[in-house]
Amino acid sequence: MDKKIDKTGRGVKSNTDNPFLKNRLVTEFPEGLDEPLEEARRLTNIHTEFPKTVVNRVDSPDVPLNWSLNPYQGCEHGCVYCYARNSHTYWGYSAGLDFEQEIMAKPNAPDLLRKYLGRKGYVPEAISLSGNTDCYQPAERKLQITRRLLEVFLEYRHPVGLITKNSLILRDLDLLRELASYQLCGVMISITTLDEELRRKLEPRTPSVKNRLKTIETLNAAGIPAGVMAAPVIPGLTSHELPAILKAAADAGAVNAGYTLLRLNGQVAELFSEWIRTEYPDRADKVLNQTAEVHGGKLNDSRFGTRMKGQGPWADVVRQLFEQAKKQHFNGRKMPGFNCDLFRVPSDSNGQGKLF
Repeated sequence: MDKKIDKTGRGVKSNTDNPFLKNRLVTEFPEGLDEPLEEARRLTNIHTEFPKTVVNRVDSPDVPLNWSLNPYQGCEHGCVYCYARNSHTYWGYSAGLDFEQEIMAKPNAPDLLRKYLGRKGYVPEAISLSGNTDCYQPAERKLQITRRLLEVFLEYRHPVGLITKNSLILRDLDLLRELASYQLCGVMISITTLDEELRRKLEPRTPSVKNRLKTIETLNAAGIPAGVMAAPVIPGLTSHELPAILKAAADAGAVNAGYTLLRLNGQVAELFSEWIRTEYPDRADKVLNQTAEVHGGKLNDSRFGTRMKGQGPWADVVRQLFEQAKKQHFNGRKMPGFNCDLFRVPSDSNGQGKLF
C-alpha cells in the first residue's frame, strides 16, 4: 500500500494494491516531485457503464431480500468500513481511494429493470435498492438513475426495499408516497453513530445524523414506512451508542430497527486498520482486538449466519443491548410486509405487454 496518499475529505487514507493487476502506482522518490501526485488531488470521476443485466440474486441467508439492484458501483460517501470496497478491484481499481473517486453509473438500469419485470411468467418478489453501494449517493442528485428505477417499480406495481444513509431520498417523496399507498416500499436509514465528529471522520461525505433522523421523521409522516439500521456497530468505538441510536430513531418515528456488527473482509481490514491507528491511536488495539473476538479471532469473516452478528460473549452483549433497546422503544411497531398481488405488466411497456 502506498502510505503517502492522503485525500482531505475522503474516508480512507490510501489505495490498496489491486490483486488482479500486475502493476501498481507508488511514490518512490517524493522529493523529486514539484507538486503532489495527481491522484491525491483529483475529484470524483463518473464512468458510464452499460451492463446487460442489473437484478442480482442474493444468496446470503443473512439478508432479508433475495434480489438486489445496484445503479452505482463505488461510493463517494467514503465510509471507511464499507464491505463493498472489495468489489471495486474487479473493475480494475483499488478498494481504497479509488472506491470513493472512481464511480461507475448504470444509466440503462431502468430499461433493464423494465425488461426484467416484463419477462413471460415472471413472479414478483421484492427487490432491494441497493445490495452493494448507496443508491442515493451524491452522483444520484444529477444522474437520477434511482428515481427512474422507482418510476419503473411504480409503473409495474412492484415491491422495492431501500436502504440508504442519504437524505437525498426525500427528493423522491412523490414516488415513494404512491408506492407506499400500495404497500410496495419500505425504507431503512443507516446510522452508525450519533457523534458528529466521529461521523465526519468515519463517513466523510454523508449527511449529518440530524438530517438522517429528520429523514426518518419526514418519511414516516408522509406515510412511507421507514426504520433504522444501526450499522455497523463498531466494537470499542460506537458499540456503546446502540441504545441511544435506537431511542433517537424511535423518537423520530422509526417503525423498525436492525443492526450488524463490523466485519473487515478482504482489503477493508487493511484500510480500516490504517484509519483507526491514524485517527484514534489510543483505541486502535481495543477496537481491532474486539472486532477479531466476535469473528472467531479474525478481522475478516465471510461465514453465513455469523458474519453479520458475530459470536461469543461480546457479541452476545451487543445482541442483548439491541434487543432490550428495541423492546423498550419499538414495542408494537413493525415494518409492514410487501404486497406482491398488484403486479402488472403495462400494455405500453416497450411492446412487452403484447406478450400477455
